Amino acid sequence: MRRDARGRRAVDLRAIFALAAPLFLNSTIQAVLSLTDTWFIGRLSTTATAAMAATYFLVLVAILLFGGVGMAVQTLVAQAYGGGRRVRASRATWTGAWGALVTVPAFVALAFSGRAILAPFALAPEIEDLAVAYWMPRLLGGPVSVLMWSFSGFFNGLGRTRVTLAVMVAVALTNAVLNQVLMFRLGWGMAGSAWATTFSLVLGALLLAAVFLSREVRVRYRSHLVWRPSAARVRALFALGLPMGLAATVDLIGFALFQLMTVKLGAVAGAATQIAVMLTSLAYMPAIGIGLAGTTLVGQSIGAGDRAWASRVGNTAIVCAVAFMGVIGIALAALGPWLVPFFSTPDDPVAPDVVRLGVVLLWLAALYQVFDGLNIGASFCLRGAGDVRFPAVAVMVLSWFCFVPLAHVLAFAPGEGWVSFLPQLGLGAIGAWLAAVFYMVALGITLFLRWRSGAWRKIELG
Repeated sequence: MRRDARGRRAVDLRAIFALAAPLFLNSTIQAVLSLTDTWFIGRLSTTATAAMAATYFLVLVAILLFGGVGMAVQTLVAQAYGGGRRVRASRATWTGAWGALVTVPAFVALAFSGRAILAPFALAPEIEDLAVAYWMPRLLGGPVSVLMWSFSGFFNGLGRTRVTLAVMVAVALTNAVLNQVLMFRLGWGMAGSAWATTFSLVLGALLLAAVFLSREVRVRYRSHLVWRPSAARVRALFALGLPMGLAATVDLIGFALFQLMTVKLGAVAGAATQIAVMLTSLAYMPAIGIGLAGTTLVGQSIGAGDRAWASRVGNTAIVCAVAFMGVIGIALAALGPWLVPFFSTPDDPVAPDVVRLGVVLLWLAALYQVFDGLNIGASFCLRGAGDVRFPAVAVMVLSWFCFVPLAHVLAFAPGEGWVSFLPQLGLGAIGAWLAAVFYMVALGITLFLRWRSGAWRKIELG
């Protein structure tokens, strides 16, 4: 906040960018991490890239379903900090850590169920084998992701975003080195890439825990004194976090089915879609950083008892997310002919087909970037206010009952699809991406209208 010459309150954009910049770079690094995995796997074969496309969103679905428990920590910490309740901020972080421990059995069960989960999608045998090899080690690292989000939520909620940025730099560098060592030096192939990600996240969680328990944090926040678990607090955190995770999960299930449809169309369609998704993450992931800044600013303002100001800073975060994603989306599409070949294997006979299709898909992706920015900005501001149930329901309705059926109708020709009771127009990967555009436009507008309605002003978190 700043005051103008007449003493009126105004949003200080410089202060917002100072908060958002490390989160922005943090999310960019996460996008680079995913691109790194795609690049290394692309060195194996086009089939390996298609296998990653088959599991990429399904892996995120499983992690984010329970990951909302870690994400909810940021909302609680931001509101506690805004109200001057420092010890409560530390207690919320420990509750998130205990919540991560609770998720271990579920992740272990999922890790060993990869082939059963993928079986209904009737993937080509060579693609399914590679997908299963990637699935297990990646899911075993699920609890570590929840733990890391809990600790990072503490620092993000306080506005100390440089801490999480520094840790993510270490994670990304470790991941790149381990990809080379495990995949090629040790010959672990697809599984090596998944283990590289899991081991690098373990390092990130340990680094964040070390800072959380450092002398400075212990003195100011008593982080070493409030570690004892409370079943009631863990239940309350799950009640807040599960809708957050559910909204992300439902959305990603839709996109997982979308990618599986493109993989079923063939290795070219699957690989081109995976490359386009990874490139557009250069807009999506940094926009999440802007959204996270919105979560912190809205939460701190509500904790300080100023909901009118929460509305103003939230509006600013939404505008920033929309503007960024629109500009980057167009830039990526324009540079597509030079970017897409970088992620294909030149010696692969189908590489030229992958490149041609990938360039077209990037233009379709650019079309929905503006509305995806609207979706991200509004949903993360609602998260800061604790308004998590409406977004979850909205995503479920629009994803499962609009996006997925429409993608099936547009993508498959008669006899190609998973079901026969829907029309099948046979537009291929381009048809599936047109459905994604429709979905993102509808979702972005819906969540923005929810934010503008002000219904979140009535929510009180304990």
